Amino acid sequence: MAREFQRGHKAKISDLTSGTDLYVGVQIAGPGLTFDISCFGLDANEQLSDDRYFIFFNQPKSPEESIQLLGAQAGDTESFRVTLDRIPANIHKLSFTATLDGAGQMSQVGPGYIRIVAGGEEVVKYAFTGSEFTTERAVMLGDFYLKDVWRFAAVGQGFDGGLDALLKNFGGEVAEEAPAEPPQGAAPSFAPPAQASAPPAFGAPAAPQAPQPAPAFGAPPAPAPAPQQQPMHAAPTIAAPMAPAPHAPAPHAPAPAPAPYGQPPQQPQFGQVPGQGAPPYGQQPPGAPPFGQQQPPGAPPFGQQPPAQFGQQPPGMHPGVPQGVPQGVPAGGAGLQAALQPYKEAATGQRWTSQNQQLMRVDLTMGGTPVLARQGSMVMYQGKVDFGYKGAGFAGRMVGNATGQEMQLMRCTGRGQVFLAEEGSHLHPIELQGDGICVSAESVLAFDESLQYEVRRIEGHGIPGGALFTMQFQGTGTVVVKTHGVPVVLPVTPTTFADCNAVVAWSSASQVIISSQVRLRRNAYPGHSGETVNLQFRGAPGNFIVVQPYEV
Repeated sequence: MAREFQRGHKAKISDLTSGTDLYVGVQIAGPGLTFDISCFGLDANEQLSDDRYFIFFNQPKSPEESIQLLGAQAGDTESFRVTLDRIPANIHKLSFTATLDGAGQMSQVGPGYIRIVAGGEEVVKYAFTGSEFTTERAVMLGDFYLKDVWRFAAVGQGFDGGLDALLKNFGGEVAEEAPAEPPQGAAPSFAPPAQASAPPAFGAPAAPQAPQPAPAFGAPPAPAPAPQQQPMHAAPTIAAPMAPAPHAPAPHAPAPAPAPYGQPPQQPQFGQVPGQGAPPYGQQPPGAPPFGQQQPPGAPPFGQQPPAQFGQQPPGMHPGVPQGVPQGVPAGGAGLQAALQPYKEAATGQRWTSQNQQLMRVDLTMGGTPVLARQGSMVMYQGKVDFGYKGAGFAGRMVGNATGQEMQLMRCTGRGQVFLAEEGSHLHPIELQGDGICVSAESVLAFDESLQYEVRRIEGHGIPGGALFTMQFQGTGTVVVKTHGVPVVLPVTPTTFADCNAVVAWSSASQVIISSQVRLRRNAYPGHSGETVNLQFRGAPGNFIVVQPYEV
């Protein structure tokens, strides 16, 4: 029986099916609307570093055919075949998207879905409606992503631009539109089948239109006759994805392209290709003196830094494409827009998104679960968000006062995005999927209300200052941990010790005991730093501790 997903739900593929040869079907339609449905094969940095893995109407399959565009069938507007065990190691995410080709907005679409079929049986389905969107012209429907194993996430995140802006967001390049060709001469791999009510395998009954399906792999019979199929991709808005390979010198890419976003070969986000400085801007027809072929000493420093990594690149580096939507931003040059471009909001389609090392964004519209955050940690928000006091009750206050693990929390609900920060601390979202982590209450910034948490006692003789307890979080959700500086994660061994004032968190399966290595005369007066009282960690392989370069 298929599992019904809501926006933000995630699961391991192995929990849904034991197969790796999967059918992905997308159904989306609206009166007078035409859609481009695509799949982006992204690298570990969520960038389209190899344009051969942008699967769309002009490129219906990847080189090794691990991703194939199959066309409309079985009641689906578009369908794909994904063979997970054949996807190359450099591809870490497959993002399935739908964009409008022509006028309209996503709020006009009717009920739709993205579903996964394995062995002819539907195993998961995420349904959506146009009421979930407003003026967006694209939507990121769902992701296959690699996190130790392949997983699936129902995203359902709107995107303000069309297919060209979405491609730009993933680090691709929008080329000049080629002369229009008759759409009916398209390749059979994305042509609508002759009859979509009960297709065999992956294609229409007629042999010439079958998109090379595997004999034992196919979509289930259609639950109902397919809705009328608009002529898909009648007027493509993109001629090609980004051409240069990730390791090729990008400055030699074709220059004359007056597209809205320009033609600088900047496929890796944040300027990750070595040797790419300001020269790509010099390839634009208008010319941009502040960002020309040489690095001007007076150019605004903010406009020349890559986003999210301030000061970590040479100051002449071309700023990377932001993860947000660069609508209306000029292709280059100086000015206010160019200076602020690297710091635009990063919208990745995930529930929790790091805007930079000190700022975290949570999208309450995804997942449908409220968020508990430290009071006073909200720095701004968008949408309709309600903030309420989250009391611990009399018993909880008594325990918190006695253990030093009391948390003053606020409950964030509604539909919108909340930005959280506190005193410039470094923030780290930790996703739990049934496992657990121990964190001091002082180091917790926010967490999903779906997580269970309780005070846990550390075995031992006691620690000066009362640091004898910690908070334990378990379940499925995300907890945001804050640290002073960049922490280090160490594996737990029989000889792992940490200063109790510097350790931030550890896996809940670890055994923790107090190890005092002091002499009486060094601990015989109050006010001692406590550095000579350590925590000793023991546990099976896979356990860890997190230590910050700072003592509380």
